[in-house]
Amino acid sequence: MTAPQSISSAATPPSVSAHADRHPGEAAAVSPAAETTIRTPSAGLVAGWSGIHAGDVTLPLYYARPPGPGPFPVVLVVQEIFGVHEHIADVVRRLALLGYLAIAPELYVRQGDPRTTVDLTVLRRDFVSKADDAVVLADLDRAVSWAATQGGDLARLAITGFCWGGRITWLYAAHEASVKAAVAWYGRLDGERTPHTPQHPIDVAGRLLAPVLGLYGGQDQGIPLTQVEAMRAALAAANSPSRIEVFPDAPHAFYADYRPSYRADAAAAGWKQLVSWFAQHGVA
Repeated sequence: MTAPQSISSAATPPSVSAHADRHPGEAAAVSPAAETTIRTPSAGLVAGWSGIHAGDVTLPLYYARPPGPGPFPVVLVVQEIFGVHEHIADVVRRLALLGYLAIAPELYVRQGDPRTTVDLTVLRRDFVSKADDAVVLADLDRAVSWAATQGGDLARLAITGFCWGGRITWLYAAHEASVKAAVAWYGRLDGERTPHTPQHPIDVAGRLLAPVLGLYGGQDQGIPLTQVEAMRAALAAANSPSRIEVFPDAPHAFYADYRPSYRADAAAAGWKQLVSWFAQHGVA
């Protein structure tokens, strides 16, 4: 990877303005549920928006890290279908408080701003279906290269992602040899193959370059347990160190504390496993 040119440490996505603790483009689709939404302040952290050249576009990314020069272990945080909204930015800050340089690139930048709509049909049609896996993986490579210019230690590189980003997490673990550990939260494991999505996690189970911990809900209506068991079988056939944990009573998006699907117990247990998984594989 070659180091990308950083645009500006204050760069923000189009048509939004910066704020210290809150994503500037938060939309109704991701408005907080008052009783459950977790707010992690940026006090004591170096946090904000930056942007890097990515072909003919500027790739915005939200990052947070401890103060000082580093080196810091690096965690890529891959967005949900809604883009890099406040919840994803908050996850970035949670990881920074653990000592990581955490980075969430806006991977729908070529499709526009997903925060302009709350309609899942529109999001799937105009963003998900048009996001090309190869381009997404290349943008994650760019974010990793940027991390190296910001005090990141690429010998301690991990990735985690949620929903749409959970699927991408599996794919990136089969793409980038420098990844040491990955945690995929309820990412789709199989599905239709298209020119933009030519393969799914089950197709790369035997080619993973890093151990992946998959965190799934037993009550997920979009990812049936038959799919989870098929992935487990594929991992076992490949003698992979990766594994899948199922929380029997949890629905899809059980970690999303701003949504009705949030399950505090499963979310806390999953986060504890993420921290342990990263440490176990030398990313701490």
